[in-house]
This record gives sequence, C-alpha cells and structure tokens, in this order.
Amino acid sequence: MEMLKYIEDLRDKLHRHNYLYYVKDNPEISDFEFDQLLNELVLLEKEYPQFFDLNSPTQRVGSSLSNSFETYNHKYRMYSLENSYSKQDVLKWNERLEKNLSQKNLSFSCELKLDGVSVSLSYEKGFLVRGLTRGDGIQGDDVTENIKTINSIPLKLNSHVDYDFEIRGEVIIEKEDFEKMNRIREKNGDAKYMNPRNTASGSIKLINSLEVKKRPLKCYFFQIISEDKNILNQTDALGLAEELGFKTLKTNKFCKNIEDVFDYIEFWDKRKNDLNFEIDGIVIKVNNLDLQKELGYTSKFPRWAIAYKFATERVETKLLNIEYQIGRTGVVTPVAILEPVIINGTKVKRASLHNKDQIDKLNLHENDFVYVEKGGEIIPKIVGVNKERRNKNSSKIIFQNFCPSCNSSLVRSSNEAQHYCLNSKTCIPQISGKFKHFISRKAMNIDGFGIETIERLIKINELKTFSDIYTLNEQKLVSIDRMAEKSASNLLIAIENSISQPFHKVLFSLGIRHVGETVALNLVNHFETIENLMDADFEEIISVNEIGEKIADSLLEYFSDNTNRLEIQKLKDLGLSFKNNYQNKNTPLSNLKFVVTGTFEKISREDLKQKILLNGGTVSASVNKNVILIVGENAGPSKILKADNLGIEKLTYSGFITKFKL
Repeated sequence: MEMLKYIEDLRDKLHRHNYLYYVKDNPEISDFEFDQLLNELVLLEKEYPQFFDLNSPTQRVGSSLSNSFETYNHKYRMYSLENSYSKQDVLKWNERLEKNLSQKNLSFSCELKLDGVSVSLSYEKGFLVRGLTRGDGIQGDDVTENIKTINSIPLKLNSHVDYDFEIRGEVIIEKEDFEKMNRIREKNGDAKYMNPRNTASGSIKLINSLEVKKRPLKCYFFQIISEDKNILNQTDALGLAEELGFKTLKTNKFCKNIEDVFDYIEFWDKRKNDLNFEIDGIVIKVNNLDLQKELGYTSKFPRWAIAYKFATERVETKLLNIEYQIGRTGVVTPVAILEPVIINGTKVKRASLHNKDQIDKLNLHENDFVYVEKGGEIIPKIVGVNKERRNKNSSKIIFQNFCPSCNSSLVRSSNEAQHYCLNSKTCIPQISGKFKHFISRKAMNIDGFGIETIERLIKINELKTFSDIYTLNEQKLVSIDRMAEKSASNLLIAIENSISQPFHKVLFSLGIRHVGETVALNLVNHFETIENLMDADFEEIISVNEIGEKIADSLLEYFSDNTNRLEIQKLKDLGLSFKNNYQNKNTPLSNLKFVVTGTFEKISREDLKQKILLNGGTVSASVNKNVILIVGENAGPSKILKADNLGIEKLTYSGFITKFKL
C-alpha cells in the first residue's frame, strides 16, 4: 500500500504542475523536470498495473483552452509529441519503428522545434476560413481574426488551389523584434515583457485583434494535411507549403538515416543561441507519409515522430559569497554571488536564493561549486551542489541573524518564509527604498528624482521623512547634488504637481506593509478620510472589501506609531490630500465591484481603477460571483477561467464605457 500512496502522490503532483502550466500559464518547474516525473510514473504504472487509473496524467494531454473564444473541433487531431532527452532515447524510438515496420534504414525529416504557440489553419479553395489554437488537441480556440493580422500568413493563396487542406505552424516573436518591442515599452514607462514565447502565446489570445496587429508575430509552418492532394513525404509537404506562400524554416533538413539525424542535433545544439528565434529542441519525423499512416498513433503521440529536447543548460561555477538585500518593507533576500559564467549566451554572476529555507535545502557551504541553470531560460537559479569538489574544512552557510546594514536582529513570522529587519527608522536600504516607492509613477509620480539624488540627500540628512521632499529648494538641490538649474527647476515643479495626487495614491505612497494599489483604493473608498482610517478598529478594517487580518494588523501597527501620525499631519499641512473627493453614493457604479485584468490601449490600469472609484464603484483583486471582470490584453488566464466557471459578466474597456455611459 505504500507504493500505491507514492504513485497517487506522484499523480497529484503532476496534475498540479499540469494545471499550473496549461491553465495558469505559470509553471513552477521546467519541462525537463516535469517529463522526468511523468516518465517515473509511466514506469511505475507498467511495473504495478494493478494500480492503473484512467484519470492518471499518463492518460491525458494538458489543455490551454480558454472560454473567451468559441471552440471548434479539429478535423484532424493535433497530437503532442513524445519527448526524448538523449541519443539513447532516439535510438530506442528508431528501433521501435524498424520493428513495427519490419524495415530498416528509414529516412527522416528534421526540423527545429520552435518555442511558440501552435495553430492549425483551414483553407478551402485557396482561402483562409478558420484558425484554431492547439487547445487540448481535439478542440481549439477560434482565433481566426487574430490570425488574419499576421502578415506572413496568406489570406488568399498566391496560386490557384482547387483542393482543401489544413496547415499547421508555430506562431512566434523573433528575438530582435522582441527586444525592439521591449525597448519601446521601457521608453514609454511600461513593464517589459518577460520572454518571446509567453508574449506570442498571450498575443494570439487577445480579445482585440487590432492589438494583435501591433505585435510582431510571425508563423512558420511544419505540416500540411489534405485528403485531396497526393503528398508523398514530409520533405515534399514542406516544399509545397513554401510554394503556396507559407513561411517555412530554411533549417529543415532531409536525413537519409539516423546518423544524419544525430549530426543535425549536434550541429544545432551548439548553435541554437545564434538563432534569431527561440527553440527548445529538434522534431524528428519519419519522412515517408505512407509509413507515417502505417505507424499511426498512441492515445497521445504520433508513433512516427519524436521531439529531441535540449537539456536546460546547466553550468558549474564557484559560490563566492552570499549578499543580503534589504527591501523597503524590511524583507531580506539572500543573493548568491558567483564566479561569472556564460549560460545561454548571457553572463551570469548572481542568483537569487529566495530565503533561508532554500539555503538549508541546498545545504550550501562556503566556496561550494554549484550548478546553475536559467529557469525558463530567463532567471538564474542554483539547482544543486557538486559535493565531490567541496573542501572538507568548509563551513556550512548559516543564514545571518542580523541586518547587514543596521545590525538589527532579523525576525521571521511563523506564517512567512521571509526574514525581516524591523528597524524601519534608521536602516538605510529601507529608507531609500521607501523614498523610491514614494516618488514612483504609481504613487506620487515625482519625475526627475533620480535614485542617486535620493541616496545623496539621505546620506547628508536632508531627507529623513517624506515631508522633507516638499521643503527642498533650487539652491539646495544645485549645491548638494550639482544638479543643473533647469533640472532642479523641473524637479521642483514635479514635486509641486504631486501635491494634487488623490488620496488613494498618497496612502499607497506611504509604503505601509501589504497596502498595495487595490487595497489603498478600497480603504479610501470605505473610510473616506485618513482620520476615519486611523481611528478604525480591527473589526471595522477587516469588514472592508479585500482586507484580511494580515493587512488589518499592518495598518493598526503603522498607525499606533505616533511618529507616523505626526508625519501624516505634516503632509496634510503641506497640502497633500487625505480625503476622498471622489465618493458619491449616486454615481453609475454605486454598489458595484470590479476586477481589472490585462492592459488597455486607451487607459492605464491605474487610471481605469481611478475611474471606477470616481464613479462610486469598488475594485477587487480576486474574482468571485459578486464582481464584473474588465478584460484587457494579456489578461490573466486564471481570472478569465474562474469568471467563466462562475458565469459572471466580462467586459472590454469599450464595453464597460458603453454599458455604464461613462
């Protein structure tokens, strides 16, 4: 029975990771780690057939279906590919092929495995009629209008075609286009996208196709299926696709035997980082289409194809030191300082260790040689230690008990993973972090206040409290910071303009722990004045929409400090707003609650939340049956899924404006 429990636990773990990957779009482990767990389960189910379960992760394919689009059945199922991670895996696959076909010396088509989002397009008599995402392989989301915005996809074929067919491809954003897009976003003050794959995937599922058209999407095609056209092999199919006007990769190669396949794998494994697009492996297909039909499919995979996945690049390097970063709320984050090493073409010399538990889990010692990966090809992380190279006399690394900046004792609550420095009054990183937060665009929006200027003013005691910002003058700035008179004048204008910021932004700018933008909005909407909020007890605070015990405790602690109350009074005297001037019980959104997800072309998320507040509504961070969901581009898939399951109303921004006549 112990083995049964182990198998069931493994299934539960895989179901959870499957959900995080396909539904939440927020994986916690790499594809390689997931496949290792899945392979372990496959072997155990073979060894213990009495524990077979029809709902096991080995019997299904994950789904990324979204209820935001109409779904249609694929005429021909879009299967997943079986993964392999070694030459031995590919050789075993080839042996199975030869055994099933009673034929040796098979030829193959090898193609780079693009890391994007798969689509299937239907053409009738030369015209595009429908574009579907892969979905669960049986059904896909209808994204035809979005597909039509991709310039590389023909809407009408460039030659007379009197037959119907489906063609499949991968929608991607090439690296240069992605970097250009992020440079523009950064210049405009917008958050940069994380990686090309997720951006391409999110783009193809945007509700507004006009927004999709702005994205530099491309589609490379890899398969044609037609009952009316006699295609002999995969190589010919790719050639036909190109003749018809579809983009195909120039790197596709016919391999006359398995040895050629391994040469192709080795060639691109060394050069994959030089490509202008991201790949995560090689797709190997039996070239002859008649043999493909003969081999057929398992319940999940075509027997005639396999994906060779490049292992996540893992590099060994030396741990030089651990630094402890202090955030504005006092949170302490350990960071590994590494001997510089190149991973996926990028120099890596730092990796986050997250918290004490992670250091203990890795059992790190001083000067250890550690294995480093870039999680999801993006974030460096330490995944293990080469204990064979450990010096026998090296000491175990102990998470320090004192703040590296102010030497205060670090504290960890029983319900939190992080340690905190509680000395918010004199701990320099916390002070500078608080000022950086106070002047930020989403808070007081004081443009032109550089980080170096803030730190210099703190160092000479010119900035001790937020109210000190409003006592700065041009002479002081020019003499202290060697700032040009024009720059100093512009900064003082920005400081003066910030006085008109609404109450909820002022409250957010104070940096009270756990009080984010949405919490600040809801507190302001409920209490209306700072006096009401400061005098509220625990029960009244937790009665506010979206406010739990942790936030209530943080607020009570903050307002119990007389220094904070005196500072609020100073800010009031300087003209900052601590009263909600928006509240109107008879406005169009009275008694309505909204959740905002995604980004919007005509308005920022923050301004949209302000508009809701101005018109008497409230803003929630989580979806429940009592809210209306306003959906923008790159909307959170989990919020949309939950909204659809609850049957609540979803509106675009324009739909929101029209419905409530705003």
